[in-house]
Amino acid sequence: MSPHRLIPALAATALVLGCGAGAMPWSIGTGTALRLLSDELGAYGIGLTADGPATLRLLPLPRLDLHGARLADAAGGLPLAEGGRLSVVLDPVGLLSGRLGIGSLSLDGARLHRPDGPGDTRWEGPLRRVAERARGGWSGHPHRLVLSRAAVAGALALGDLALDIAWPAWRGVAEAQAGFTWRGEAARLTLSELRPAELAGGGASPVAARLVWAGGSLSADGQAQLRPGEPGGLRLAGEGRLETRSLPRLLAALDRDAALLPLAEAFALEGRFETAGAAVMLPRLRVSLGRNVLDGAGSLNLAQPRLTVQATLAAESLDLAPLLAPLAAALGADAPATLVSLTPYTGGDLDLRLSSASARLGPAALEDLAASVLVRDGALEIALNRAGLRGGTLKGRVALAPAAADPAGTEIRAQGSLDRVDLGALLTDLGEASWVQGPVQGHLALESRGRDLSELVARAAGRATLAVERGSLVGLDLTDVIQRNGGLAAGALARRNGRTPFERAALSVRFADGVGEIGEGALQAPSLTASLRGGFSLTDRTLRARAELSPRLAGSRPGPFFDLAGPWEDVAVRVLRSDEPDLPASALTAEPLPGPALLPARARAYAP
Repeated sequence: MSPHRLIPALAATALVLGCGAGAMPWSIGTGTALRLLSDELGAYGIGLTADGPATLRLLPLPRLDLHGARLADAAGGLPLAEGGRLSVVLDPVGLLSGRLGIGSLSLDGARLHRPDGPGDTRWEGPLRRVAERARGGWSGHPHRLVLSRAAVAGALALGDLALDIAWPAWRGVAEAQAGFTWRGEAARLTLSELRPAELAGGGASPVAARLVWAGGSLSADGQAQLRPGEPGGLRLAGEGRLETRSLPRLLAALDRDAALLPLAEAFALEGRFETAGAAVMLPRLRVSLGRNVLDGAGSLNLAQPRLTVQATLAAESLDLAPLLAPLAAALGADAPATLVSLTPYTGGDLDLRLSSASARLGPAALEDLAASVLVRDGALEIALNRAGLRGGTLKGRVALAPAAADPAGTEIRAQGSLDRVDLGALLTDLGEASWVQGPVQGHLALESRGRDLSELVARAAGRATLAVERGSLVGLDLTDVIQRNGGLAAGALARRNGRTPFERAALSVRFADGVGEIGEGALQAPSLTASLRGGFSLTDRTLRARAELSPRLAGSRPGPFFDLAGPWEDVAVRVLRSDEPDLPASALTAEPLPGPALLPARARAYAP
């Protein structure tokens, strides 16, 4: 019997059969079932084949079940879905009028195929036909689509997919719910407020979406619009929020990488968004990174696995220590053999402008901070354009790049400056004794290269200068030390009531191959002068230097000399006689000198 004769017969039979008989499945030929559905599915550009049995139920609604179904692109023959059972509920109104219509369609246990690449257009024809028929009103499309126990093959592999799309005939709004597992993690997606007819007609449709998984959530409320001539074919705009417990884990699951990724764990992003192809504009956004909250604007590009991000962000306050903790651990002094690799931090491109009214880096408190971070071509540059520090200003710049001679190594170039910083207050912030007070200014320029921290330290080269104007040494009276020929009054250090005001104190150091040479070390006080010569080793963390005190009064005898030697944590100090030979410039790593230590250890707090 031809389909045109069978359709009215099915309608008449459904009206006269009893409920019991109509609910029973009737076996029909697979070829007959395919002929019934071929025209309707062909209108969507979909070809249907099957290799299993077919059954028909008439009540409560006429339904065809077809096992071993295969849906393919009618134009190219590429599979869209195959395997499982296809169930089609026929439209009873259409049957009474002698026309076959699909009221709902469900597919159980099928495997869906995604496009294999940019040249794979298997879904374009069917989706275009769906959009054309959606413009025809409530009777031009199925009112429900259900997938159960489905799997998605290809790069985006999904398992246990359960999808339910409902577009009732009496409403112009479609809703969808989906549950699936992706890389072993369960997720759920809900979609609502979508108006397919407006969307298919080229207009804008409201949309509300929410995706939830164990490690976070993504939500968006706004409008969607189809743009067939643009990459991606869809534009979205609205308000959204992304929240994740681990940003590195989320991006790894998406096969994406980003700059400075090891520094980010708990992460949240919310605000206004607009999409154009792979580009996402964020004209208003709020970023939560740990305890830090920043507001601003930005953009990102998703076209490549390496994310490209641009942003300008500002905060009332920032706590930088937790963000830099992974980097500090990797560069810790207790792990000199730790490899210094930029690869984990340069997985994407980043152009970030950052400002904050206040910031804290460990114990140091900064004010009015303005900084920038640039990551590009495997290199990282951090610039501290301005920051207030204890009444003064701090500036700096650090550039890291793969070494030209050894791509596995890292080249570091750093420079920074201090201007009018309260040195005593800064030492207190750093947990040190405030043994010197006054406004300090200084400059540092340093460069090195190596594969690990020990190599970087051993190859360090550069220059550093410090100068304090009109300051004072606290806890030590150098005039009294001169008068006592290098000795100290009993209990003077414990009382810390000594004081040495000075006009100027300056120190300059040159670095080469991990060794620092003190080029100038001088202190000028009203009644005395002091000088410091020698050097230290960054590799061995040892000091070898000589200090000299001289009274400024005419006719006074020369002051005492002090020899300082030993590891930084425990410098040994002794008074030298004026007739002892001069200190060799090359003796930088000598053992602590024997003899009575007339000044206590940690002489950095007492020597000029």
